[in-house]
Amino acid sequence: MIEVTVARLGLDSASNSYIVFLQEKDGVRFLPIWIGKPEAESILIEVNAIHRERPLTHDLCKSLIIGLGAQLRRVHITKVQKSTYYAELQLVRGDQAVHIDARPSDSIAIALRFEAPIFAEESLLTSPVDDADEEEQGFVIPGADGEIVDGGREQLSAEQLKAYLENLRPEDFGKFHP
Repeated sequence: MIEVTVARLGLDSASNSYIVFLQEKDGVRFLPIWIGKPEAESILIEVNAIHRERPLTHDLCKSLIIGLGAQLRRVHITKVQKSTYYAELQLVRGDQAVHIDARPSDSIAIALRFEAPIFAEESLLTSPVDDADEEEQGFVIPGADGEIVDGGREQLSAEQLKAYLENLRPEDFGKFHP
């Protein structure tokens, strides 16, 4: 398993799905995972430290885990079969370890809330194209107003987040296929 971080979020026009790009920590390999809009929004909300009055589903999951006396130790992205990605949450409660099957998108959103490490099976990681700059690889994702770049932690309002999601262009993400 290789530790990865959330590097980018994009939109695949071919499937009309969002893509979260996980990048090898201290490396160049990456893993694109196609996710739904609610999960993409939840990841962006946490990455950009947007405060919500009421908890979202992933905030509720964090509260449940803590309320049950457990901690999220790490997330593992384990495999992809027939374009479906698999992951597991590794929880610890006292001296008991519990592994819970989960979608990678939910796992990532929860891991970000716990600041827990995310790991991916090494065979899932892809190397960038040689002699191509980041823009050609689909890694540079300009925001609607230039405020969200490279998963930064700028404070964004709900309106800015909505504008960002609505103004993503297919050209911003390169060509990836699940």
